[in-house]
Amino acid sequence: MIRTILWFIYFGLYLLAIEPSLLRINHLAKKGHLSERDRLTAQISRNWARSLLKFAGVKVTITGEEKIPPGPVLFVSNHQGNFDIPLLLGYINKPKAFIAKIELLKIPFIRTWMTHMQCVFMDRSDIRQSLKVINQAADHLKKGYSMVIFPEGTRSKGEALGEFKPGSLKLGLKAGVPIVPVTIRGSYKIMEQNRFIIKPAHVEIIISDPILTFGLTKEQASELPEKVLQRIEQGLAS
Repeated sequence: MIRTILWFIYFGLYLLAIEPSLLRINHLAKKGHLSERDRLTAQISRNWARSLLKFAGVKVTITGEEKIPPGPVLFVSNHQGNFDIPLLLGYINKPKAFIAKIELLKIPFIRTWMTHMQCVFMDRSDIRQSLKVINQAADHLKKGYSMVIFPEGTRSKGEALGEFKPGSLKLGLKAGVPIVPVTIRGSYKIMEQNRFIIKPAHVEIIISDPILTFGLTKEQASELPEKVLQRIEQGLAS
């Protein structure tokens, strides 16, 4: 319990400490210096994520990072726990944004950082809004920003995969970018397994071979969700 209390205090203090950097990023965005804004945002968010994981006592092992192709990609990952976003932010060395739940817009500071990262926010209870977000995310990919999506839609809170929603993968086809399957193993042990008390854990991030989406036939496109799912499942079973 003490670790959990201290972690949330640290979380809040860290956000306050990087507020001057956020002001600089806002200034760069207003001036149209987008490449510098993106570079600084990625650097600070990566350091922030690694710091939070270290303070929680989390050890991370990542394999297959050399498989990530250059240029924008769609990372498709399973979703075991609340720490999955900082895990992918901190340990996959490629700037990326997330398709996140709309509730995160209610959190001050966090929403501003995520907006600068080019994150988009989905209300899964609103089909029309969800389709609009998918199109927005596809536009970000076309502009050169990599994106992360969790097709389960919510945390599984364990090793087993939740229901895999294949419709979200359409944005990879819309943008014509490679899909990189990612398997996270053990992140639920940090918090969800312990009734939301933070405890040290060892987490593995396994990156599978990318799957090309450009020029697929209708049959190949229809097989894409199952192909991605199998690679994530292979990572869980290895």
